[in-house]
Amino acid sequence: MFFEMVATLVSGFAGAGVVLLLNKISGGRLPKWAMPVGAGLAMIITTIANEYAWYDRTQETLPEGMEVIQTVENKAIYRPWTYVKPFTERFIALDAPSLRTHDARPEMRMVDVYFFGRWSAPEKMVMLADCDAGRRAPLIDGVSFNADGEISGVDWFAPDEGDPLVTAICNLEE
Repeated sequence: MFFEMVATLVSGFAGAGVVLLLNKISGGRLPKWAMPVGAGLAMIITTIANEYAWYDRTQETLPEGMEVIQTVENKAIYRPWTYVKPFTERFIALDAPSLRTHDARPEMRMVDVYFFGRWSAPEKMVMLADCDAGRRAPLIDGVSFNADGEISGVDWFAPDEGDPLVTAICNLEE
């Protein structure tokens, strides 16, 4: 975020510099308000470019084995350009190498899931999926497993069929 702020400030100075240069070339014919408008436009363009580039930059830095399974795009009335092309505000990534199963219950799969947001730190959650029943549950305090693979204390969530998280977990290769 700090680097984006610095880039925005630098682009503002560059925009003002371009207008100053154009004013010198034109012999001082540009109005006095042109320089702040040039700086402001450059800063707005840089901010918009950073919003659209965030997802690609973040996705490129994911380690080997991390797979993006769902994205959330944003449109806002105070950002009218997002109605033309929405930008990705957050996404969910699955850490495929973290897949864990139990020999007694192969339909149960446990995997690390990461939630990324534009202005927030990534969050990690261990997710349990019951591939036979098509349901999932976050593993939190109070969940226990016994030697036979039986689970207690799980708060299951049964999403609609085709849920990207359950589908991705159940399609992972061991």
